[in-house]
Amino acid sequence: MLVLTRKSNEAIKIGEDIEIKILEVDGEQVKIGISAPRDVDIHRQEVYESIQAENSDAANLSDSIIDLLKKNNKNN
Repeated sequence: MLVLTRKSNEAIKIGEDIEIKILEVDGEQVKIGISAPRDVDIHRQEVYESIQAENSDAANLSDSIIDLLKKNNKNN
């Protein structure tokens, strides 16, 4: 993991297209701004993990439905 120290109004560049700027520091909270292309998904970690869990649940449900359909076709 790369660890950098930044002050308010300083930025970090990731490649050519992504910039992370420190907008404000207030106690233990840091407000950041992220500039990135529209096709780059940006989520807070807890939101990302929730999306991944929902996708996994949906995939498992889809697999279960397919298995049931195959079983039903074998019985007919």
